[in-house]
Amino acid sequence: MTLKYMTGFDNEFASEAEGYEGALPIGQNNPQKVKFGLYAEQLSGTAFTIYPRAANKRSWLYRIKPSVVHEPFTPLEMPDLCLNWNDNTKTPPNQLRWEPFDLPANDKKVDFIQGLRTLCGCGDPCMRNGINIYIYSANQSMINKAFYNSDGDFLIVPQIGTLKITTEFGKMVISPGQICVVQQGMRFSIDITESSRGYILETFNRHFELPYLGPIGANGQANPRDFETPVAAFAHVIEEADYAIVNKFQNSFYVCKQNHSPFNVVAWHGNYVPYRYDLSKFCPVNAVSFDHSDPSIFTVLTCPSNQTGVAIADFVIFPPRWIVTEHTFRPPYFHRNCMSEFMGLISGNYEAKQAGSFKPGGASLHSCMTPHGPDLDCFIKSSDGPLPPLKMATDSIAFMFETCLSLKVSKWGLETCNKLDPFYYKCWKDLPDLFKDLGKI
Repeated sequence: MTLKYMTGFDNEFASEAEGYEGALPIGQNNPQKVKFGLYAEQLSGTAFTIYPRAANKRSWLYRIKPSVVHEPFTPLEMPDLCLNWNDNTKTPPNQLRWEPFDLPANDKKVDFIQGLRTLCGCGDPCMRNGINIYIYSANQSMINKAFYNSDGDFLIVPQIGTLKITTEFGKMVISPGQICVVQQGMRFSIDITESSRGYILETFNRHFELPYLGPIGANGQANPRDFETPVAAFAHVIEEADYAIVNKFQNSFYVCKQNHSPFNVVAWHGNYVPYRYDLSKFCPVNAVSFDHSDPSIFTVLTCPSNQTGVAIADFVIFPPRWIVTEHTFRPPYFHRNCMSEFMGLISGNYEAKQAGSFKPGGASLHSCMTPHGPDLDCFIKSSDGPLPPLKMATDSIAFMFETCLSLKVSKWGLETCNKLDPFYYKCWKDLPDLFKDLGKI
């Protein structure tokens, strides 16, 4: 399997399955008759009339059968599934931290869809405003099953296990240390060979894009050329067993049957595509004299709101980097934020929690205006002593989903999963009073 480089989110891409050269029509998108007896179908990710033109997202798919060929959708009943955070559970403004979430039991087969659990979220997909944050945990491939999301985009962050993702556009493989984005409406299926766990950020509003770099200029952070999208590949079996198509629609799941694979696209072109990114290719910028810049300098992708400079969701990483600042408290500072900050840890130790209390596969949520910062051990070690140049986060991959929305935690997250750490607050409880009152000396 090969993937092609993206050279920018606004560019046009094209791909034909090997051996089917000429499947892409020349000169028009929807000819009277497509070569090889294919059907032309457009997938639109934005309104036809969106302005400016560069913001228009759509792809043309040339497929063996159009996606309209299926039986009616019916509700999909999965009693263990938790998709709803809006369950009258009140979210406390405390600092929240979760221990690593469970992998499926060995005697229970759970695929990617069955293993989705909503940890927190906000908004309404019907109104096209909001996000969801999920934990997925699975140990079985999706067999004769595909999924697509009518509500928004999925940004998938593996923590354990490699995901082999088949999409209408072709195949992708992502492992811990990589991410992928499968955008609204795109059908996909996930194969796994080992127990897998990770995080998902779902956005209802707009699509992810590269952040505005301003004075940084044209290069650095996540470079466009490092994003990859699949090469066309298709499945065509004349007589197949029923295929289940699962659809997330208005925060509920529905399923329909069809007698052919949904991955029957022989060729495609457009700029509305699934893509993957290797986090090791992120090129960080940093302060080189004193103080340190805000964590927004580590933004990989952003989903903008309608207010300039404010994100519905940012995907931020804290990569390996050199710290050289002088006269500076180098770890993340104590902080209260009008944004909500959800953090996950893929591997290693997070730099602001030196005691190792924040574990890979766990998570934390610091809600709007809830104070947070380095723990006692980190504060003491970083407040005194020499400040030589230091390579930070060499064995760690930590990330943050940051949003301007105030997130509600689901009942599963607060109670059912039984992973919420009731003693998280104690990592700050013993911070000493170091004030020297001159009037009492």
